[in-house]
Amino acid sequence: MTDHLSHGERLVEINDVELCVETFGNPANPAVLLVDGAAASMLWWEADLCERIARADRFVIRYDNRDTGRSTSYPPGRPGYSFTDLAGDALGILDALNIERAHIVCRSMAGGIGLILGVGHADRVASLTFVSTSTGEDHLPPPSDELTGSTLADPDPADSAAVVDFVVASAKTYSGGSPYFDETATRALVERDVARARNIASTLANHYAMTFDGPSRGFADITAPVLVLHGDHDPLLPLPHGQALAAAIPGAQLLILEGAGHDLPRPLWDVFAAALIQHTSGGRP
Repeated sequence: MTDHLSHGERLVEINDVELCVETFGNPANPAVLLVDGAAASMLWWEADLCERIARADRFVIRYDNRDTGRSTSYPPGRPGYSFTDLAGDALGILDALNIERAHIVCRSMAGGIGLILGVGHADRVASLTFVSTSTGEDHLPPPSDELTGSTLADPDPADSAAVVDFVVASAKTYSGGSPYFDETATRALVERDVARARNIASTLANHYAMTFDGPSRGFADITAPVLVLHGDHDPLLPLPHGQALAAAIPGAQLLILEGAGHDLPRPLWDVFAAALIQHTSGGRP
């Protein structure tokens, strides 16, 4: 097919900030809200993947979190928000699009946003999908030696080429030696990401500097249907993190992404999309 399902990017004012939002597909279909992790703009939920999901009769939404992409940025090292604020942004996007309930897909750090939504706003959540995330329990294994031993120096934010090189090298490290890592495609994505960022220095720093607040209840209190996907090559959150997350949530399903690191490589999109479509078929709003 050559037709595209994107309705284009637009800036939406939510909670006194501007968030860049892009939607795909028919708004009358069940909504799937994609929430990405630390320092990741919506581009990391790649457009081809969004369209693939939308073609299965879903209304797909991706957006730039604060301090990523075209959304509001704060001074480097001084984010003016907390984790709860980011969860409120997700709800604000649903409100702006007149969506009562959505299937929420959270990757990496955004698993905490899924937790906040799942236990604090269960009426807005048709289902939850956690990708490459964790319960954060102390007994779980630390990042791999290869990751902790990485010697990448922080780039000069004013040097776009150096930033691109740094992010590409980081992505390769986070792939955990995955046979699916595509450096050429990753570099093309990162070049676009760096070029469209309001403040790349803030993107690189601020999600790691914000306050990680959250609900008093835990993952066991989630009542929505839950799917957990985790790569068996993940060097940041090794596979036991995903297994622990699935075990903590009553009725959760676990799908191991064989060959994936802390990423979602294109050769596994068929597996990911099929699992997500099946998961979101049973919990339609």
